[in-house]
Amino acid sequence: MTSTPQSCTVRHFSQSNPAGPGCDSMPALLRRLADSIEEFGPVEVQDVVLSWEMTEHGPWRSGTVYFHLPEDG
Repeated sequence: MTSTPQSCTVRHFSQSNPAGPGCDSMPALLRRLADSIEEFGPVEVQDVVLSWEMTEHGPWRSGTVYFHLPEDG
């Protein structure tokens, strides 16, 4: 007998530093992500993925946060 895989919805948002000088600041990006997470209230963060692409100002940092809200069950 095989079982049916369980599934759930994961919410997410992506955010980056502003383009231009300072776009390479990892501390600034982490503060931005943390501030956005706090705006949602109590959430369960499942994963955070950090990315970057090279620009003339250095690496342009961005992040995607995957999370669940309490009402998501």
